Amino acid sequence: MSETNGQAMISVMTAAADIALVLDEAGVIREVVLGQTDEPIDDSRSWLGQGWIDTVAPESRSRIKEMLGEAVARGKSGPRQVNHLSASGIDIPVAYTTLRLGPDEKQLVAIGRDLRAVCALQQRLVEAQQSLERDYRRMRQNETRHRLLFQISSEPVLVVDASTQKVIEANPAAALLFDSSARKLVGRPFPFDVDRASEEAVQELLATVRAHGRADDLAVRLDQIGRSAMLSISLVRQDTQSLFLVRVIPDGPEAGGGAPAERTARLARLVENLPDAFVAADAEGRVLSCNRAFLELVEVATEDQVKNRLLSRWIGRPGADVAMMMATMREHGVMRLFGTSLRSELGSTSEIEASGITVADADHLVQGLLIRDVGRRIALGPTGARDLTRAVEQLTALVGRVSLKNLVRDTADLVERHFIEAALKMTDDNRTSAAEILGVSRQSLYVKLRRYNLGREPDARRVSGKRPRVRSRKKWR
Repeated sequence: MSETNGQAMISVMTAAADIALVLDEAGVIREVVLGQTDEPIDDSRSWLGQGWIDTVAPESRSRIKEMLGEAVARGKSGPRQVNHLSASGIDIPVAYTTLRLGPDEKQLVAIGRDLRAVCALQQRLVEAQQSLERDYRRMRQNETRHRLLFQISSEPVLVVDASTQKVIEANPAAALLFDSSARKLVGRPFPFDVDRASEEAVQELLATVRAHGRADDLAVRLDQIGRSAMLSISLVRQDTQSLFLVRVIPDGPEAGGGAPAERTARLARLVENLPDAFVAADAEGRVLSCNRAFLELVEVATEDQVKNRLLSRWIGRPGADVAMMMATMREHGVMRLFGTSLRSELGSTSEIEASGITVADADHLVQGLLIRDVGRRIALGPTGARDLTRAVEQLTALVGRVSLKNLVRDTADLVERHFIEAALKMTDDNRTSAAEILGVSRQSLYVKLRRYNLGREPDARRVSGKRPRVRSRKKWR
């Protein structure tokens, strides 16, 4: 191909590209031709005389080598994206296709398309997706909080469809008030269990709320429970649906399942008779009160023997586990299934799991712990698993006294020994089968057995590969 034809071909190819590089056979840039791009590549003139591979980021250099090799061998390379270095510090992404001008030509042409606009669009798309994820997560959290408040509210609450006046949701307090299950209340037309004299007034109240969004509370008489109550109704909108939020506030000392003092006494009796231990402590971890199961667990006779004493006297390592539990509850408000140990006054120990919650008011802070003895559950587990867990806990206790490098090495040796013992147990001490299960050679397994002093030494004839004289499979094992 003549020089004139070659230049003409280069001009045609570069006219449709954002950038074109004319290279020699060594990959050195001899000419840079820029097309019409939205953002000019200011550093491109400094590439002249440099190797193409020296103008790109380190992670793109292998792609440059591949494109040059394919172009020399086959005359053309597939498109690949590379990132050019720039003085501003922001890489310039370009998708290149490399061509050889002819079979006898030593010149190569790299035709590129500027991808900065595409990358900017991709970045905006990722940011929009992350923003949507954050908004969705906030909405889910708000919904969870509102639903939790709806479920734990001591006031009976009904959610009623404003168009059909049928109950679509009821909380447990409403089910208790109307002596039914929440599922059975769903679908019933509202109002129900209201005396005839109050029905017309309730319908007028619903019409007023539907028109104005709110209305004054209405006193009605409930037939089923035989006493009066206050109806407080609000209008809420969810998507295109209008809903009535109906609060039913019974009058009398039995409202809400009993007077506050009675409910408190009932709750205290339930806590006192729990099968799991319960203890309440102050911010310093001193016992304020406990139930009978806790006294049995620490093996004392009366509550006075544990009051005002630190929980660390019985739970966990002195000053370590209890401090961690209290800090977790203060920071997060709740703690679930914290595993530790408990020591009784008579010296016996047991494995326990503790869950807790923090309740704070203007005067003081109280932390409650629900403690469960899990020693029997652990005893029923696999022996090897218990030994491994206990050994890991012992290594964990060395944190701060032994370097991380030594801790990691000892843990790896411990786990490796555990799995080798498990494989030998599964194969009834058959070394060949154990090596196959573990995916190692017999020689490697023998080395590890000697290292950890496991089992008997293997027969030297078997290590050397010679068959033993006794052919019995049982003796071979």
